[in-house]
Amino acid sequence: MFRRMTPPAAAHQTLHPQSMSTDLSHIRNFAIIAHIDHGKSTLADRMIQLCGGLTEREMKEQVLDSMELERERGITIKAQTVRLEYTAKNGESYVLNLIDTPGHVDFSYEVSRSLKACEGSLLLVDASQGVEAQTLANVYLAIDNDHEVVPVLNKIDLPAAEPERIMEQIEEVVGIDATEALPISAKTGEGVTEVLEAIVERLPPPKGEADAPLKALLVDSWYDSYLGVVVLVRIVDGELRSGMKVRMMGTASVHDVTEIGVFSPRKTKLDRLGPGEIGYLIASIKSIADTKVGDTITEEKRRCAEPLAGFQPSVPVVFCGLFPADAAEYEELRESLGRLALNDSSFLFEPEVSPALGFGFRCGFLGLLHLEIVQERLEREFNLDLITTAPSVVYRLYLRSGETVELHNPTDMPDPTKIERIEEPWIKATILVPDDYLGAVLKLCEERRGEQVELTYAGSRAMVVYKLPLNEVVFDFYDRLKSVSRGYASFDYQLEEYREGDLVKLSILVNQEPVDALSLIVHRSQSESRGRALCTKLKELIPRQLFKVAIQAAIGGKVIARETVSAMRKDVTAKCYGGDITRKKKLLEKQKAGKKRMRQVGNVEIPQSAFIAALRMGED
Repeated sequence: MFRRMTPPAAAHQTLHPQSMSTDLSHIRNFAIIAHIDHGKSTLADRMIQLCGGLTEREMKEQVLDSMELERERGITIKAQTVRLEYTAKNGESYVLNLIDTPGHVDFSYEVSRSLKACEGSLLLVDASQGVEAQTLANVYLAIDNDHEVVPVLNKIDLPAAEPERIMEQIEEVVGIDATEALPISAKTGEGVTEVLEAIVERLPPPKGEADAPLKALLVDSWYDSYLGVVVLVRIVDGELRSGMKVRMMGTASVHDVTEIGVFSPRKTKLDRLGPGEIGYLIASIKSIADTKVGDTITEEKRRCAEPLAGFQPSVPVVFCGLFPADAAEYEELRESLGRLALNDSSFLFEPEVSPALGFGFRCGFLGLLHLEIVQERLEREFNLDLITTAPSVVYRLYLRSGETVELHNPTDMPDPTKIERIEEPWIKATILVPDDYLGAVLKLCEERRGEQVELTYAGSRAMVVYKLPLNEVVFDFYDRLKSVSRGYASFDYQLEEYREGDLVKLSILVNQEPVDALSLIVHRSQSESRGRALCTKLKELIPRQLFKVAIQAAIGGKVIARETVSAMRKDVTAKCYGGDITRKKKLLEKQKAGKKRMRQVGNVEIPQSAFIAALRMGED
């Protein structure tokens, strides 16, 4: 989440504590919330510029998106915090603690945590696109946290902008007063000063008692290879001072604070932080387990009476296996996952063993984009070569013995005769789509076993609410939705309930040997088509052998689909009629190198790409 912007030795400003201590009425803590790509990070850039947080030379686009992956994809993955000093038109000086949040549904946990540290929110809406599904989800999160919400209409410089229509849409769809919505262009900077004035005038200051025992909320933590664990805190009561001995109330660990400060956005050292302020602390913390997100930090000598409520733990909805391509990298993968889990508390992992892939980890994610981002971060930041198994959701199994078990991995499914019933998770999905594509979207939802709950209109756009099985959504639903709506549909969902379903385990057999990495749990009505599609895909991916290879999809002992890879014989040294033996060796070594990234299953070599074929089946 909130990472340092500079190397440890650089860009340190040590300010006198009194110069930074602020009266509570002059502090404003706020988050910027919006749908994907509505301009949150660009607005944050303009605010940093106007408040003099960075010089013109230091400024760059999306300055708070410091992760390489964020800049490359143009999305915010981790929420970022920055402290700005603003002199209002009334001549008073204010401290603004801004949090730039992600927009994608998979990172809504980042948003909910950020909102806990604030009293108000800027609701950013694109003046040409209007209210989208994630706009709704994020504004409801803000209202649940008792936030004062200030609507802001961005991108008014676009020819397609319709501020008046979008104001009506905000009132109609979101249900908040938009008569005082601020029209701005974050790109050009037009209207951003009015936003800063509105923050000062319309958002409430934080509450807190400076004389009370220290009570601080642990908002986030991340690992720094020079400093150990860096902790981001929001002070509720009391003061946090350098040199203080603090206790983490949830984990009961005690640490000596060696450094405290704020991001402005440079890392800026302070001597103390008072009520209502957001900053970081460093206390030579080595263990990841000591910094639990949502924990309460208090002074060891003078403890607060009771801890803060903290955060609801995130519930992973998608699980998949991560295995090192080279078994020797297992320990390196374990260490990398540990560091990443500290930086992303919504990501969970536990060890697992696969006969096909060896030792690896079963990992839990908040969605497919979250899975993709974690996998890419592991490969980039920790230089790992990974194999990913097909994703699955959590099923509840009610056994005849009266026991209830949660099933994360299809390979762990017990004998069907022992199972009384299986329940699968269902979600409530909200889709906003232009009227022209409504028919295609409804058809897609019906194909995925969806149940329509509601269909309303906001101007020329339809808002469809569907109940859908999560199993049908995690594979390729989002891609298919974008495809059938030409990219105009927006999608948001929340977990609703568990329901009984006619579900079966689809096993893939290669030459009668089960490939556990490709096992899936599917609805019986779709098992044949899913099995046939997977067999066809594997036929393309598995290289021809010196013998026929049978690829079968089976439910229990019943084979429901089959493809056969025909035999071949390839003698790579056939063209060598004489000459030095090194010529033959060179050709044999080249052949050997091509097999390096293969996995042996029985006596058939299966390429790594086959293990993620199940993930991409719906694209064809």
